[in-house]
Amino acid sequence: MPERVRRFWLSSDPSQGYSSWFRLLISALAGAGLALSFTWLNFPVYAWVSVGVLMMMALGARPRVAYFCGHVHAVAFVVTSVPWIAEVLAVHGGMSLPAGWGVLLLIATAWGVLTGGFAWGVNRISRAHMTLACAAAPFLWVTSEFVRAHLPEISFPWNLLGYSAAQNLVLAQVGTVTGIYGLSFVMAAFNALLAWADAAKATTFAKRFGPIAVSILALLAAYGGERFLPQAQAGHFARAVQPNFPEVESYPGDWFERYAGDMDDLEQLSLAQSAHAPDLIVWPEAPAPFSWQDNRFSKRASSLAIRAGHPFLAGVVEWKSEMLPSGHMGQAPYNSAVLVDPQGQRIFVYDKRHLVPFGEYEPFPLIHRVVQNVSSEVGGFHKGQVASIGQLPGGYKFGVFICYEAIYPGEVREFAAKGANLLMNISNDGWFGKSAAADQHLRMARVRAVENRRWVLRVTNSGLTAAIDPYGRVYQTIPRDVRGAADLPYDFRTDTTIYTRFGDWFAWLCVAVSVILLATTFRKTT
Repeated sequence: MPERVRRFWLSSDPSQGYSSWFRLLISALAGAGLALSFTWLNFPVYAWVSVGVLMMMALGARPRVAYFCGHVHAVAFVVTSVPWIAEVLAVHGGMSLPAGWGVLLLIATAWGVLTGGFAWGVNRISRAHMTLACAAAPFLWVTSEFVRAHLPEISFPWNLLGYSAAQNLVLAQVGTVTGIYGLSFVMAAFNALLAWADAAKATTFAKRFGPIAVSILALLAAYGGERFLPQAQAGHFARAVQPNFPEVESYPGDWFERYAGDMDDLEQLSLAQSAHAPDLIVWPEAPAPFSWQDNRFSKRASSLAIRAGHPFLAGVVEWKSEMLPSGHMGQAPYNSAVLVDPQGQRIFVYDKRHLVPFGEYEPFPLIHRVVQNVSSEVGGFHKGQVASIGQLPGGYKFGVFICYEAIYPGEVREFAAKGANLLMNISNDGWFGKSAAADQHLRMARVRAVENRRWVLRVTNSGLTAAIDPYGRVYQTIPRDVRGAADLPYDFRTDTTIYTRFGDWFAWLCVAVSVILLATTFRKTT
């Protein structure tokens, strides 16, 4: 039998040092360990070493083995950090649990291709120069995350590496210059330093581990420096109402009659007297048939704003007459936010621009039959097109991003770039159940506040409802899974960060450097 047939495609080379299967196993364990920085344990140290371990396994391996080290690392990370995706599809989407896990594995596979590409790129560059490969690693890592955030139709930049670093407020301030990708770069660079120290065995001990010791001391100083950050002053309060409505797939025609008592409760919570004298009322995106086109809701909303004497913002389904894909005029639904002024008039509408694939629209019509099994509403919502800016009394401007849009830094940045002095995030995280997803979602919204140096009012159906100041401090006052209200501090900011002004310049720089470095490895030498 020919040698190329007899040799298994993942077989080891004696010069590799480790067997291929050992490399794959350790890479998978490192991916699962990384999840510990994003789940209930919330222990960031794993994020500072996991990618380094992956690089150690990729360096010196066959190219295909290096790729699969990255692939299994990502798959293990996905299934351990976001298992709630499978649970949501099973509990609320009408799927069986095995089918829900099948979808999760498809997502993990897509991530695996990108992380596998990272490991393969590091491995390829290392064949020319080991130190250059380690120096290139943070650029390659950021590139893989940036591509994940911009995949057509199915982008999902959830739990990027830098979000773990952002738990430290001092490190989080890097985001004002580079966005979240700068934080991912810092973490990937430290991981690469660990991998370099392991690979550069010919270098003296002091030269290998001295930089690591210096880096650790700098990180410890950052973790102790939060008290030196400025205190953001809040001159206003918003009444945030957390309805805690149950998650349902459909609404009966007499919903407002059945839930009249609940609506009365929400009004009382909105209007209750407070020493803080709130000047804004916010209701979240909620599992309820709120629509301005339905008089049963619009009359209540107008009355509430008039009685309060302050603007009222709420999540609604907005119906608009437009040409449908069938070629006929009809009513198209949008996931929207509306602002009602103190005179009871609707003066602002924002239509959600980034819909949840498989949840709010069909990304691929060819799988229509499969998607229909996920939710009766899939494919129903239309995408908004404009980052609309609203205005509050006093002339101050605000922007609203809805639920899932919080994970897209470039899209949230558009509001601040257009002059928004305040950001609001309304969300329904009740679908996540008791999982870590709500905490992960809040963590990402927190970075949006820092990137743009804006207060963020985050109001949810069942938690976590909170105010986030421009430096990332979180003010949370409503327990999870209860109906309640809280006066959240906020203020208006007019300063502009480098990130707000120039957007994802740093991520694009990483893409350019990665392309150049990889291209040089294909250059023929004479």
